[in-house]
Amino acid sequence: MDFTFTEDQLLFQESVSDFLKNEVTPEKIRELWETDTGRSDELWAQLVELGLAGMTVPEEFGGLGMNELDFVLLAQEAGHAALPEPLVHIALVAVPTLTALNNEALSNEWLPKIAEGSAKVVVGLEQNVFVEDAHIADLLLLQNGDEIHALGKDQVELIYNESVDPSRKLYKVNWTPSADTCVASGAEGKAIIDAALNRGALAVAAQALGLAQRMIEISVQYTSERQQFGVAIGTFQAVKHHMANIAYKLEYAKTPVARAAYALVNNLSTVDLNVSHAKFAACEVSDLAAKNCVQVHGAMGYTWEVDLQIFMKKAWAFNNTWGDAAFHKNRVADFVLADNALLGAGNTFLS
Repeated sequence: MDFTFTEDQLLFQESVSDFLKNEVTPEKIRELWETDTGRSDELWAQLVELGLAGMTVPEEFGGLGMNELDFVLLAQEAGHAALPEPLVHIALVAVPTLTALNNEALSNEWLPKIAEGSAKVVVGLEQNVFVEDAHIADLLLLQNGDEIHALGKDQVELIYNESVDPSRKLYKVNWTPSADTCVASGAEGKAIIDAALNRGALAVAAQALGLAQRMIEISVQYTSERQQFGVAIGTFQAVKHHMANIAYKLEYAKTPVARAAYALVNNLSTVDLNVSHAKFAACEVSDLAAKNCVQVHGAMGYTWEVDLQIFMKKAWAFNNTWGDAAFHKNRVADFVLADNALLGAGNTFLS
């Protein structure tokens, strides 16, 4: 049984990585902080041209028809670059949610627009107090109990809420549910909402892996240049331990994230467990990376001028979105502590 990503998936990841390294620099991110929307139409157009916006859109609507396993590595690269654009949310959450609604009118209107880059769709669940990127959304899919409502931007009132991460644009969305806007309810609505929550958690987990890797790279470079007592501080054993403690946890977190993507694609019965394991493991390592990397930077790590803060603050924000650590620990505990829990190596690959 082969658990590796395919050559095509790895090549696509490499090409996207190269693009993001060149186009989404810390300098560019800081420039966007000063704009009204915090987003770049030019950068979005480039992402669309690469086919990324429509990657998970079904082929009959002009997309590439790919799935979570195809996109999860790209989500890691988006985290590595601290990409401000809502690419990961649209590809991993909004498009699958819109498709799952099985609403012909909505699909025909919005999926082709997403694929061609002329429209953005965001999903807002009650698990998250605020909706990210609501200000640039052409369509909002919002939860009300076990209902999902589809609303245009002229049907909602947005109240901005500042985030610890300047790249995140969060809004409280005021709106009135109605029969006209409801597109799913009851058991169907709950199933779609649960799936959207899992997809959102996976999206954050994958990006958290990239954030942790980037913080390691920034800190290794800094500690190789910063000197004390005539030598680079990176040669000190204590500093090496700080970096090693992140690196090994990062490697262990990659597998649960890939497993969660597989579980979503194949609709496994363990999907809640797999996603929560991935979200907790990935955010735990990104949080540790933020802590240890600030420490090896010394007082410099707390300053606005150091690029580390771009990635560190995003990691902090991700920790508490699409379910916090307590939420995901409880979902894992519900499985592990159940009377009929199938534990042990022999049950690892049961679905």
